[in-house]
Amino acid sequence: MMRGMGNMQGMMKQVQKMQKDMKKAQDALNEKEFIGESTNGYVKVTATGDRKMKDIVIAPDVIDAEDPEMLQDLVLMAVNDVLGKVEKETEATMGKYTKGLPGF
Repeated sequence: MMRGMGNMQGMMKQVQKMQKDMKKAQDALNEKEFIGESTNGYVKVTATGDRKMKDIVIAPDVIDAEDPEMLQDLVLMAVNDVLGKVEKETEATMGKYTKGLPGF
């Protein structure tokens, strides 16, 4: 009976270590910056791993008052690109902790 308690304590320590490692990995990911770009780099968006936009740079030569839809499309393209990069990195970083767990 006591042997089972030792196994349970060991397992709890492993779970606590994994939680600590996950938190550390998540914090590092949240601080990392990602850059997404539209076609030809006309629009560049910088975001952090926690999906907060930090900066947006628009090339002056694509700002056309006669064609705002083009600029809107370029901004959407850059934002979607950066979000895709964040998602890919999140999966690569955090996936090792959640693989095989139900609900993840």
